[in-house]
Amino acid sequence: MDISSTGLRVLRQIAESGSFTAAATRLGYTQSAVSRQAASLERSAGTALFERRPDGVRLTPAGLTLLCHARTILDCLTAAERDLTGTVARTEPVRLGLFLSAGAAILPPALARLAATDPQITVTTTEGTTPTLIRALRAGSIDLAVLTSRPPHRPLDGESPRLHVETVVDTELVVAAPSTGEFAGRTAAHVDELVDAPWIATPASNSEPLLGVWPGLPGRPHIVHRARDWLTKLQLVAGGFGVTTVPSRLSPVLPPGVSLLHVEGAPPEIRRVLVARLPGRPTPAITAVTRAITSTA
Repeated sequence: MDISSTGLRVLRQIAESGSFTAAATRLGYTQSAVSRQAASLERSAGTALFERRPDGVRLTPAGLTLLCHARTILDCLTAAERDLTGTVARTEPVRLGLFLSAGAAILPPALARLAATDPQITVTTTEGTTPTLIRALRAGSIDLAVLTSRPPHRPLDGESPRLHVETVVDTELVVAAPSTGEFAGRTAAHVDELVDAPWIATPASNSEPLLGVWPGLPGRPHIVHRARDWLTKLQLVAGGFGVTTVPSRLSPVLPPGVSLLHVEGAPPEIRRVLVARLPGRPTPAITAVTRAITSTA
């Protein structure tokens, strides 16, 4: 096969982004350039590497096989560039992905522990939804991911081999409500009281569910604001402009004016926090970061 390093980088980015358009944006290419690279890869491989679906692009089994080799090749090229330029790695880098609320509650204490126990490790982070981070893990763009799952906790994706997963903690979902107004002074609310409440939610897509509305809410929710940023959502709650669901572990970082309500009249909503990586023996740095997360979460 005659495959360029550019083609391998395009393959990796398509696997991570889940679409040609998103891959083009991340790489700074036009969509047509990414499509040409994808077609060239398939010609060189002599088989289909990409499955075009209504919700985006996924790699075929042949594409996943090539991706495994692409990660190794691109890592070797990076190492060769470092050797040729005489750059000496003084730290052990770990690329960590976290789901959207983990940064506030989990990341700071984990980094503080690492600074004390393993100062030679440098952690770089990126936020994303669980589906996005799983694709990034498979693509080799991150080394480790903090993810979330809901019962019955099935495998994170249908790809093979399965990701190596460790349970960090189980946490309960609660409702963040303004400290003034209808729910002032309360620590619980019946699910029927929340049916007509103004909800603040994260926008949904074909591959990523709506977040922020109570999962067992009867009827259609009344969504007044859509925001991905947790600071925005919680400040809207503090201002009295709506309610949103949050993991109970966020309680230490809530802004003034926000109270947490346990939901009655509905089954508890439990979410499991996980640390995932590709299968195989991890590096000592990845093991240390995993240990810091599990011990401080």
